[in-house]
Amino acid sequence: MNPSSRSRGFTLIELLVVLAAMALLLSIAAPRYYEHVDRARETVLKHNLMGMREAIDKFYADHARYPKDLAELVTARYLREVPLDPLTDRVDTWLLVKPQGQAEGVADVHSGAKGLSRDGVSYARW
Repeated sequence: MNPSSRSRGFTLIELLVVLAAMALLLSIAAPRYYEHVDRARETVLKHNLMGMREAIDKFYADHARYPKDLAELVTARYLREVPLDPLTDRVDTWLLVKPQGQAEGVADVHSGAKGLSRDGVSYARW
C-alpha cells in the first residue's frame, strides 16, 4: 500500500490518550472553578447586604422611621431595585428584621439562603 494513498487520521490509541489528558485536566480545574463561583456569590451577597443596610439607615435618617418593606426603599429611590440574593437567585427570599418594639418596618435584612458559608457561619446570620 502506498503511504500517500493512506487516509490520514488519528488512531484509537491517540484519541484515548488525548481524552485521558483532557479528563485529568478537567478533574483538576473543575473543583477550583466551583470554589471560585461560590466565593464570588458570597462576595456579591456581602455587597448586596451592605447596600441594603446603608439604604435602610439613610431612609431612617431622612424620615425618622424604618421603611415598611424593601419595595418602599425602591419607591423612595434609596435603591434602584431590590437586589437579587445571589445564593437563592431570587429577590423575595430576603429575611427582614423588624425594629425592636415595633410591629412593622425593616431595620435589618439577612439572606434567606439555607446552609453555611465557607467560614462555617449560617447565611441567615450575615
